[in-house]
Amino acid sequence: MPLDPMPAWVLTRRRAIGDRIRTARLNAQLSQVQLGERIGRDHKTIHRYEVASSVPTLVDLLLIADALDVPLADLVR
Repeated sequence: MPLDPMPAWVLTRRRAIGDRIRTARLNAQLSQVQLGERIGRDHKTIHRYEVASSVPTLVDLLLIADALDVPLADLVR
């Protein structure tokens, strides 16, 4: 059963993960469109992950880590 409202620490972690995705994407010199194409998602989805308005699934996190050539742990630590 989901918590409503979500605890503040969860929102903080979501933002941190989004920031790490954005940083890794920029380090790889990819646009949101390019990353989306690499993982089979729309650029709007990438944007939502980066601003923490949507939560990436584990599968998407694995695909993002692979597309950006970074360890998954670097995105979610």
